[in-house]
Amino acid sequence: MQKLLAGIRAFHDNVRPGYRERFAHLALGQSPDCLFIACADSRVVPNLFASTDPGDLFVLRNVGNIVPPASSPETSAGAGVEFATLALGVRDVVVCGHSSCGAMRALALGEVPNGAPSLERWLGHGAPSLARLAEETRLNDDLSLPDRLSQANVLQQLDHLRTYAPIAARLAAGEVRMHGWWFDLQQAEVHAYDPVTGRFGPLADRISPDGTLT
Repeated sequence: MQKLLAGIRAFHDNVRPGYRERFAHLALGQSPDCLFIACADSRVVPNLFASTDPGDLFVLRNVGNIVPPASSPETSAGAGVEFATLALGVRDVVVCGHSSCGAMRALALGEVPNGAPSLERWLGHGAPSLARLAEETRLNDDLSLPDRLSQANVLQQLDHLRTYAPIAARLAAGEVRMHGWWFDLQQAEVHAYDPVTGRFGPLADRISPDGTLT
């Protein structure tokens, strides 16, 4: 907590003056470009590795970056998806997993902590990702089982997102794009899924100097 409080003071004294005008503008409303679905892991910081400013990303975070399908009684993630698409009109949706994910390790190896029934129920939504892993034969075999599951999980959550009516409608109209990303913690590098190769590769290698994908 001491580090957190020191950071609040540093923001107030050093950063806030340069951001007051931007936040005053944002107080009138938001228009983010992207719905960014990420794991709640403290080591994954989307605004840092994507170099984005306040107001750029509508971020949905939970354990394992999981989005249950629209038919699920679990509505928290779905509410975020619907708000981002219907109220904010985002044009891009990113699902970003990461290496060394504790949720994926627990799911892959059955290592859910004792006395965590809510976590166990939540990770039950990852069962389709376990099944998906067996089908994704082109994923990098050099990765650990939890890391390969983390990548398969990204692809599965993209499929789950397509079950939501607002996403399906906008995909059909060409009004939204879907992206599967994976953050390599050890290398501090973002990887993106390439449907042609069926693998994740460094995203920076595919970005031109003007910020477009090649």
